[in-house]
Amino acid sequence: MSPANREMIIVWDFDRTIINAHCDRWLLLETNLFTHLRKTLSHNSLMDRVFQELHSQGKTMDDLVNRLNTFTVDPQMISAIRSAHDLGCDMKVLSDANQFFIETILKKHGIYDCFSEIITNPTVVEKDGRLRIFPYYGSNLSPHECKLCPPNLCKGLVMTAIQDSDKMKRGMIYIGDGRDDLCPTLKLRQGDHVMPRKNFCLYRLLSKAKVPIKPKVHEWKDGEELNKNLIQLIVPPEVEV
Repeated sequence: MSPANREMIIVWDFDRTIINAHCDRWLLLETNLFTHLRKTLSHNSLMDRVFQELHSQGKTMDDLVNRLNTFTVDPQMISAIRSAHDLGCDMKVLSDANQFFIETILKKHGIYDCFSEIITNPTVVEKDGRLRIFPYYGSNLSPHECKLCPPNLCKGLVMTAIQDSDKMKRGMIYIGDGRDDLCPTLKLRQGDHVMPRKNFCLYRLLSKAKVPIKPKVHEWKDGEELNKNLIQLIVPPEVEV
């Protein structure tokens, strides 16, 4: 394999990208808090309250894990992740979900070890078995002023930090679907790539963007198309493996 093919960093969103669903959404629907508190609390604070209510109802961590294990990952998506890892790419998850949900689902499908880093809202399981969720920008990080991102996490700032820490100055691929995936996309450079999910928010925002989009855009609609397009970016057809 050509050494150049190893010089790639791939950053993945999680909800509606690696998995087809939104992993927080089902939890909100199982409580009565969503309607009452969604206008008064940030998403992180709302999720933390949801965990508190479920815990008070007698729900255990085993119940939570069993529910998370019902989330499916497209086999073609799993193939894309494993192939990119085997080809030497440095892969990271960057998501506004939470650490416990993401790690549980990735481990269930045997792809947790494919990622060098999971950047998301941290979680802690307390001694009484309650899951706590905290904002990414907590006590150790200053709040950001980005107008494109929610207050708890600016993906663009994280992307810049990844770029600044990469001494090899490798090329980057960003894969996502949502509104908060626009900010990291705008941090990508000429020669980088963004893979928006077709007909989702990021795809529509890029198609209407009034500012230049530096990375090359490669849309995808499902795991099969993403798998094919991603491998062609890592190993172009003219390169022999």
